[in-house]
Amino acid sequence: MTNKRHSRRTALRAAVAGTAAGGITLATGGTTAQARKGRRGTTTFVIVTGASGTPGGIDALSLRGHRTVGVPLPGHGATDAQFALDYQCPQDLASMATRPSPMAGVGLDAYTAAAVEVVRTVADFGPVVLYGGSMGGATLNRVGNTVPHLIDRIVYDTAFCCVDLACPEDYLTTPEGSTTLAGNLAALVVADPAVIGAVRANYRTADPDTLAKLKEVLMVDASDTEFYSTLAYLQPDESLTVGRENSQVQADTWGSIPRTYIRHTADRMIPIALQDRMITEANQLTPHNRFDVHTVHAGHAATTEQFQQIVDILDHLPECHR
Repeated sequence: MTNKRHSRRTALRAAVAGTAAGGITLATGGTTAQARKGRRGTTTFVIVTGASGTPGGIDALSLRGHRTVGVPLPGHGATDAQFALDYQCPQDLASMATRPSPMAGVGLDAYTAAAVEVVRTVADFGPVVLYGGSMGGATLNRVGNTVPHLIDRIVYDTAFCCVDLACPEDYLTTPEGSTTLAGNLAALVVADPAVIGAVRANYRTADPDTLAKLKEVLMVDASDTEFYSTLAYLQPDESLTVGRENSQVQADTWGSIPRTYIRHTADRMIPIALQDRMITEANQLTPHNRFDVHTVHAGHAATTEQFQQIVDILDHLPECHR
């Protein structure tokens, strides 16, 4: 990298990659309570991945009788050129530093539009639970502002819920966010974001120091085997802007949706104090509709064993047993 400080900032943004405000018209068609009332059928969990994640559903929920579907985020599909020959082994770092990214120009508006389309599609079949983790919270915020009448519950799994501040990046600069280890991700950046139009991280690095720092911030409790398996699902390119675009929630739309927050006590990306700050701000915004809060002992990315606790929480949401 030609500019180490810029790399650190952009890596931080990738770690909190999210969505932007504006650009989508709200169409409620009556009160949200009226729109949700009487909707019966199989609950569909609409899953929004965090930064660098691969879109998909949650098999463990499907095995319990629920429908799950991942939002196909723009730039993250199998045909979007996220993975190229230079990312294989042996890697061509010179090519990775200059190859244009499919994420160039993609921001929160595109993520929000993709999620809204999925929500609209599945809402006819029964209750909709919109679920996301980490940077996916920015998309949840915007979708909740846009189609609250189609969402029966919104679930933040150690995700950014922007209430008093505009965007995830702002929250990481607060006193509650001061202990974040998101800066550890800077060592993964292998291209100048200004050149490729995105943040490109080399999750296939074999550098032991870089991997140790990455494991510390993502899933310190995992075995090396499970950690490497998790890295295999991560995509190298992420939006350059999503973490600093406005995704502030609105009381009269997003604030009308029943909501759940799953706290991760060992999270070193979004510290527990920051998670609690966002929960408190949301409860103050809509004191009549407060977060249903659950807690798991897990890092930013839960291990397989820890995620079973999260699945239990999701399986017992009211929308799943109507």
